[in-house]
Amino acid sequence: MAKVNTNISIDKNLKKQAVELFDQFGLDFSTAISLFLSQAVREQKIPFEIRMNVPNETTIAALNEYEEMKKDKKKYKRYNSFEEVLKEK
Repeated sequence: MAKVNTNISIDKNLKKQAVELFDQFGLDFSTAISLFLSQAVREQKIPFEIRMNVPNETTIAALNEYEEMKKDKKKYKRYNSFEEVLKEK
């Protein structure tokens, strides 16, 4: 199979981390990228799940509570230090 050079731009730190990981599998960067591309072509899809990082219900509730607290600050007790919070418990 004839090979061709391809230039891609990626974050320097991401490439360093990827090279270190692939090395643990005995792969060089070029071979690892070729494996990804081969798998994508064979499966006719990205060979892993891509999804949004959506917060879970607990995080959503906490964010909503925070927004409510910002709207009516007088409704919520305020503390001057973390030590004050610990003493109350």
